Amino acid sequence: MNILLLGSGGREHALAWQMKQSKHCEHLFIAPGNAGTDQCGVNVNIAVSDFQGIRKLVLEEDIHLVVVGPEEPLVKGIHDFFLDDPSLQRIPVIGPVKAGAELEGSKDFAKAFMKRHNIPTAAYQTFDKTQIRDAKKFLRTLSPPYVLKADGLAAGKGVVIPFTLEEAEKELDEMLGQSKFGAASEQVVIEEFLKGIELSVFVLTDGKSYKLLPSAKDYKRIGDGDTGLNTGGMGAVSPVPFADQEFIKKVEEGIVVPTVRGLAADGIHYVGFIFIGLMNVGGDPFVIEYNVRMGDPETEVVIPRIQNDLVELFMATGKGKLSDVDLKIDSRTATTVMMVSGGYPGDYQKGKKITGIENVQDSLVFHAGTAKKDHDVVSSGGRVLAVTSFGANISEAREKSYRNLSLISFDGAYYRKDIGLDLL
Repeated sequence: MNILLLGSGGREHALAWQMKQSKHCEHLFIAPGNAGTDQCGVNVNIAVSDFQGIRKLVLEEDIHLVVVGPEEPLVKGIHDFFLDDPSLQRIPVIGPVKAGAELEGSKDFAKAFMKRHNIPTAAYQTFDKTQIRDAKKFLRTLSPPYVLKADGLAAGKGVVIPFTLEEAEKELDEMLGQSKFGAASEQVVIEEFLKGIELSVFVLTDGKSYKLLPSAKDYKRIGDGDTGLNTGGMGAVSPVPFADQEFIKKVEEGIVVPTVRGLAADGIHYVGFIFIGLMNVGGDPFVIEYNVRMGDPETEVVIPRIQNDLVELFMATGKGKLSDVDLKIDSRTATTVMMVSGGYPGDYQKGKKITGIENVQDSLVFHAGTAKKDHDVVSSGGRVLAVTSFGANISEAREKSYRNLSLISFDGAYYRKDIGLDLL
């Protein structure tokens, strides 16, 4: 069968790598893809939100399955676009309809959904620019630090955690009064700060049944010891040692089941991934956020641990037959470390020639921000490569990743040296 994967990051390379191994995958197209996905199929220069361009490609290449990597096309309604078009509606799309994508597209929608379906989360209120005075009044009812979230999509940069009331009020003025995050911060969600350890749980659902995928922990800040600016993610580990059977049972019963049932009860056709960002507060899980796709770099440790034929898994999801599938997970630990451009997450240069990937042994290299230039692979983004390794434990997996990272180089390359250390 012919498959189209939308996206161009490390997440998409990991999905492409896994799907390419399927006996059902005849031709794989990736739009727009990167230098890594180019080795798994055919890259097509179409933007993820160019719905007409995607339609043309799907019809010309006789595509049988569409897998959506990033959130933007889902929030803009790519699945609805397919359902509304008689020539496309027979093709399964892995990714929710627009109404379901609001779980990520609007923080206020997600919080209201959790409240409505009794899903544990931090106390909150939502404000717009006409309510700045009320918002500041609400801040004074909370204890520092404070959590301020732009309601809409802000490319992963819309969450701010000020440590003083003065900082929080200044941030609020910038977000609501000065449109710091553009349209994304026309509304701001203020919530109480939850103290605990973060992790992510991933679910694949066909709208009726679901499969619980491996847990993962990612590392957001640029510097060792979780210091410095937030990034899209500097590395990840799966499984998470403290997410034992008892904790995951609490997640499943208290969060996953009410989420899947709640979507159905609200009349939302949800087919695809649900990324549940959690805080472990004294052994109890609370939802920090939902995403409507796989995380990145978590995909680079979660997807390689799935031992099923990924295309079969997606087809069962698209046909509403996920309950028929027996999910098989590799029991080993996977660790990924992200290699980024110098200066990231601030200003950085692109077009740096990458060498040494061919020397890597016993690890997987997933391309995140790369491109082909003549016969070379060059950097084309802030996060450039992810090196994923398996091991009997975190120590063994991270040792392999770091050994292989030392073999790869490009001008200004940087990576954290402490991924997974806090879990040992």
